[in-house]
Amino acid sequence: MVINITDNASTQIKEMMKEESENVHFRFGIKGGGCSGLSYSMGFDYDINDELDVTSEINGIPVVLFNQDIPIIEGTTIDFKQNMMGGGFSIDNPNAIVSCGCGSSFRTATNVGAPGDC
Repeated sequence: MVINITDNASTQIKEMMKEESENVHFRFGIKGGGCSGLSYSMGFDYDINDELDVTSEINGIPVVLFNQDIPIIEGTTIDFKQNMMGGGFSIDNPNAIVSCGCGSSFRTATNVGAPGDC
């Protein structure tokens, strides 16, 4: 399994998927930007490219990953934490060597991306 999704995150993602149409996938990956150079990207996707994407099922969730992102996100755990201010997803990527204070951007030893606004 390339990424891990905790039970709390699975529950939240499944709840959010109820508002989507059938055949939707949870897409997780990276994009350039953020103060450390790379940012995480999460959302729902209906368009899967068999040549560029890898699909799997994790905790009953259909997941799609862009092939090129896999070396950067391999071993990442997605969690959902609830507190008095609300809740949000947290991402623990063992490949990240630098993360910014906002927690949404990072850099790895081999991928620095292009820094932007945090």
